[in-house]
Amino acid sequence: MTRFLVVLTDVRPMEGLGRNERTSPERRRQVVGANSREAADRIAGAFMALGMVRAGRQRVKVIAVGRRPWVPEQPD
Repeated sequence: MTRFLVVLTDVRPMEGLGRNERTSPERRRQVVGANSREAADRIAGAFMALGMVRAGRQRVKVIAVGRRPWVPEQPD
């Protein structure tokens, strides 16, 4: 079963060639878990109504965790 994380982060300024979340992730303000995509979308919608998100100082991310990577089918 795939779970989802809804993450509220601070937006940091652009550095050099761009942002790389793997080497230097944005600072997390809040992390909430959800059991379905619909629940995660509702939580994300509530976060998007916050003033700091609407002003562009924070962002909301929905991340699927526990999902198996997609592997194309091999022909027999």
